[in-house]
Amino acid sequence: MKPLITFIDLFAGMGGFRIALNNIGLECVFSSEWDKYAQQTYFFNFGEMPHGDITKIENEKIPNHDCLCAGFPCQAFSISGKQGGFNDTRGTIFFEIARIVKDKKPKVLFLENVRNLEKHDNGKTFLTIKNVINDLGYSFNSKILNSSFFGIPQHRERLYMVCIRNDLGIKKFEFPNPTFEQVNLRDILEKNLEINNYEIKRLDISLKGNPILENNLFKSKILKPIRIGTINKGGQGERIYSDEGHAITLSAYGGGVASKTGAYLIDNKIRKLSERECLRAQGFPEAFDFPKSIPRYQIYRMCGNSVSVPIIEKIINQIVLFIS
Repeated sequence: MKPLITFIDLFAGMGGFRIALNNIGLECVFSSEWDKYAQQTYFFNFGEMPHGDITKIENEKIPNHDCLCAGFPCQAFSISGKQGGFNDTRGTIFFEIARIVKDKKPKVLFLENVRNLEKHDNGKTFLTIKNVINDLGYSFNSKILNSSFFGIPQHRERLYMVCIRNDLGIKKFEFPNPTFEQVNLRDILEKNLEINNYEIKRLDISLKGNPILENNLFKSKILKPIRIGTINKGGQGERIYSDEGHAITLSAYGGGVASKTGAYLIDNKIRKLSERECLRAQGFPEAFDFPKSIPRYQIYRMCGNSVSVPIIEKIINQIVLFIS
C-alpha cells in the first residue's frame, strides 16, 4: 500500500498542523486560511500564501491528497440532530470539510476541536459530525488529549478525530499514549526578557500560599497549573499561577488584565507570557516567528487558536503507521 505522503491544511491558522506533518516528511499540497494576520504569518514561515475563505473555493481547485487536516471552528449547526445526514451540515463550516471529502476521498481525515464539541447541543452536533463522516465511507475515532501529558507545559485539552477510509481495512485506530515528560513552565521561559510590556502592576494583587509548593510534597514536576493568587476578584484573566506548574490554556478570546495567556509569578514579578513563550507552550520550533508588523494582541490570538505541535506529530506518526 502506498504510504501517506500528501495533505491539505484547512483552517490552517499560523501553521501548527503543517509544522508537525512536515517534520515527518509529508508534503502539503494546498492550504486555506481566511484571517489576514494568520495568512501573513503562514507566508512568513512557509513561503506560501494560503488560499482564502474555503467556502469560496471550488472542489476543482483543491488537489487530490492523502490526508485532510483541519482544526475547524465549532460553528453551531442550524439543523443539528435532525438525522438529515450530509444536509444537516449545510450552512456550517463543517459542511466545507464534508463536501471536499465527498469529492476527493482522501485516505484519512485528521480533525481537531475544543473538547466541548462532544457536548455541544446535548451531543447532537458531535453525533451529526460522526454520522456524516460514517456516511461518507470512513471510520470515526476520537479522543480528548491534554498537551500537559505530552511534553508541553500547557494545560490544553482538545478533541482529536482520526477518520480512515473504510476500504483501507483499518478496524480501529489507536491514539498515542501520554509520555508524561517532566517539564514545567519555568523550562520554557525566555531568559533576560525585557518585562516592561508584560508585567502586571496592580494594587489589588493577592498572593496566597500553596501547600504543595510550600511543603515540597512532590517528587516530580507537577503537570498542571498551580494557582497561587488573584488580581481584582479573580475572574477570567485575573488568576495568578506559579511557574513551577504549567500554563493555563492559551486562549484567543477572553478579558481580564492577563487575558489570553494568564498571569504568572516569575522572578518575584507578576506578568503575562511573552509571544515566544506562547509559541514554546504550543511546541513550536524556535525558528518560527512573526512578521514585525503584526500587533501583539493578534499574535496572542493566533497562539490561542493554534494547535500543540508535538501532539499533532505523535498522532500523525500513528496514522502513517496504521495505513502505510
